[in-house]
Parts: sequence; C-alpha cells; structure tokens
Amino acid sequence: MAPSKWITFRTTHAPGKVYRFANSGTKTFTNEEMYVRAWIPVIHKKNFALVLGPNYRAEQLEFKSSGENPAKKFEGWNLRTFALDLNSFVRLDSTSWLLLTSHINKTGNFAMLSAKQIPLNYTVSASYLKRQSPNKEIGAGIIFNKSYKLTFLPVFVFNYNFSEKEGVEIMLPKKMAWRHNLSPYDRLYFKAEAVTRTYYLNQVAEGTPDVCRRIDVDMGISYNRRFGNFAGVEVFGGYRKNISNKMVQDAVPVRASGLAATVEFYIQPPSFRGKARK
Repeated sequence: MAPSKWITFRTTHAPGKVYRFANSGTKTFTNEEMYVRAWIPVIHKKNFALVLGPNYRAEQLEFKSSGENPAKKFEGWNLRTFALDLNSFVRLDSTSWLLLTSHINKTGNFAMLSAKQIPLNYTVSASYLKRQSPNKEIGAGIIFNKSYKLTFLPVFVFNYNFSEKEGVEIMLPKKMAWRHNLSPYDRLYFKAEAVTRTYYLNQVAEGTPDVCRRIDVDMGISYNRRFGNFAGVEVFGGYRKNISNKMVQDAVPVRASGLAATVEFYIQPPSFRGKARK
C-alpha cells in the first residue's frame, strides 16, 4: 500500500473572493494555500502495511482592494495546519482488503494562538474493499470526524476500468473522477473533490471555540504528467463551488465561489519506482 506520491508540494490559488464588511464596504481577496506532505513507510508486509504522513499547510486571504484590510487576521500566511496521517492496509484474502485511516491536526492562526491553546482535531475511518473482477472494485465504510463538532458519514468506494485507457475512481464523500490515460506517463482527470478547512482564531474559553470554517467542491480538469519513474507534476484548473462559508467573521460573503487552480509537484517512492499505480 505504498502511496504513488512519496513527497508532495502543492500550491493553490482561488481569486475573486468578495466579502462585505459593515464599516469597510465590499472587499476582494485571493485565497492562497501552500501544502507539503511526506509518506514514511513503517511496516510493509504481504498482508499488512502501515504508513505515516506528516503534513503542513499554510493559507491566507491576500487583500486585493484599496484601503485598509478589514480581515488582517487572515493575511501573512498565519492560518496554519500541522497534521499527521496514519494509514493501514490489511489483506483479508486474495480479493478483499480492510482500509483504516486516521488524521490528527492542530489548525488555527498561529500568530494569535500557541499550539497549546488550539484543540486537537481528528478523523478516523474504516472501509471494506472487495475486488469483484480484474476491472472492478467496490467498498463501503464509515468516517468519524471530531473538530469543532462531531460528524459521522458513510463511505462509498467504487473503481472501475472500462478499458486500458478509461476508468472511474469514486471515494465518497471525498471525491469522484473520470480518468483517461493519454500515455503510460500522462493522465487526464475530470473530477469533483471536496475541500474543507477549519481554523481556530481565538483562545477557546468555556467550551465554546472561536472558529472559522468553509466547505467547497472543486470541479474541473486535472492533468498528471510523470517524468520517468522519479517525479511528476499535476495541474488542476476549474471552478470552486462554495457550499458553506463561515470563514471571515463580521463579514457577509458576496462571492464565495469562483475559479481555482492548483499546481502540484511530487516525488515517487524510491522502492516503488517503475511500478505504476493501477
């Protein structure tokens, strides 16, 4: 169960975010994000594998209007997330697997808060995956999330290859994609993927956290190009549809949806070079 992307560097830009402030009028921002993650193999056996994935994210709202910035707490790349992923894979038999994932993080404005002042968030999931044919995999499970509130959601997994070049990859509630292999090193995806962010802004007192949160869905086209068996790049362009927005306090979202673009560079796992992910 080695990830096809060993080390990942990603940057995302979503321009044209417009908010109306009571004392400042309408202001425009660009949502910017930087992300890095590395997978560390811990156990790799025939019927069991375990990997750790420390990761770091920094985000900001870059002020694009004239005058005073009424949302200074969101500038300067002070919205940060320090996280750790722990994924395991258990082979039950030749056609079925158990996938266990967990994610813990501390996320907030680290210019305003120390790490001790930010609560620990976590997500755990368990899914059963069955290969019904050489071209078809289906699975189901459950995901549990604890951030500023508790959430339980079902998980549905479906992978199907229509041919050597075409296939669908579905993992709800996270993402769904149609894949087209242009060549052994080039892949094109038409996809929709959920993007959720939660940040603590002020010190938590009396059990009532002061948080900002947004839920988006990125819909568009992604192009993945591998450079031999060592590294690769993935470029995404599309439309970011906002579902829920409590990101900027004391402001009313005027335009929370719009264009979004992501550029990602990755290095493949050394011990798995030459083994393309199927």
